[in-house]
Amino acid sequence: MNKTSVTVAVISLVVLLSSSCSKDGGGGGGTTTVDCSTVSNKAFAADVNPIIQSTCAISGCHASGSTNGPGALTSYTEIFNARTNIRSAVSSGRMPQTGSLSTSQKNSIICWIDGGAPNN
Repeated sequence: MNKTSVTVAVISLVVLLSSSCSKDGGGGGGTTTVDCSTVSNKAFAADVNPIIQSTCAISGCHASGSTNGPGALTSYTEIFNARTNIRSAVSSGRMPQTGSLSTSQKNSIICWIDGGAPNN
């Protein structure tokens, strides 16, 4: 093999490996698709807010006064305004940084956001 062939082979391998890997297995950061018609636990007050308050709106992360990422996530308005960032971070597995969410918890958040993020 000549030097050009080796270079092309190495670049091809790097592209193949980097495009085939993602933490969530969904093909790319934040693009997870969920069949929300099968998810029943997607109400803000009963399902989504408790998850966010116990895993995100904690000291050192997104508690009151936080400047991390989208800032504090302590109220409906703050969460609603950060919904795009939240969806991306949750579906890619980047957040929460301490621990992880179950598939059911991730689906609740994703489907709530995909459903228009109502204050229900």
